[in-house]
Amino acid sequence: MGRARLTTADSLGRTGLDLFIKYGFDHVTVEDIAEAEGIGRRTFFRYFSSKNDLPWGDFDGLLLRMRSRLAQAPAETPLFDALRESVVDFNRFPHDEVPFLRQRMTVLLTTPTLVAHSALRYQAWRRVVAEFVAERLGVARDSHMAITLGQVCLGISLSAYEEWLVDDSLVLADLISGGFHDVRAVFAY
Repeated sequence: MGRARLTTADSLGRTGLDLFIKYGFDHVTVEDIAEAEGIGRRTFFRYFSSKNDLPWGDFDGLLLRMRSRLAQAPAETPLFDALRESVVDFNRFPHDEVPFLRQRMTVLLTTPTLVAHSALRYQAWRRVVAEFVAERLGVARDSHMAITLGQVCLGISLSAYEEWLVDDSLVLADLISGGFHDVRAVFAY
């Protein structure tokens, strides 16, 4: 019989994404993904709680890394710089992962079902930023300032992704960093 094929969340994510690109997200089932990966349906759910979560990969791990990076920002680092550096770092991927990231983000930003599901992920992302802002400024986590800065940082990131997906000669980290500087410049008027 031989040894069962080893499945990882990354492998399963790539298999699912390939199927989404080929057939469309709404036309692929969990069973399709599991079959293509050579695993059972129950095994799929050990890695992802739903089909909608699969394109996000290890988003929770990335949020933990961002939270940690923000927590390690020296107190003398201006809030703007700490946020910009952390958001750029959150969106920095190894060069060989960039084609996969492009595919993933195209699926996430253009599939209506996933756009709706993204609200939950974006809320968690904004919360990490808002908690840091609140701590740094000594305000409540649900204060207008903390929530607004979470929204602004997310807006900068999403705008950068949209531009990046249209022009593959652009560098995502540069777009995000530039977006922060653009916002700073506009509000300086």
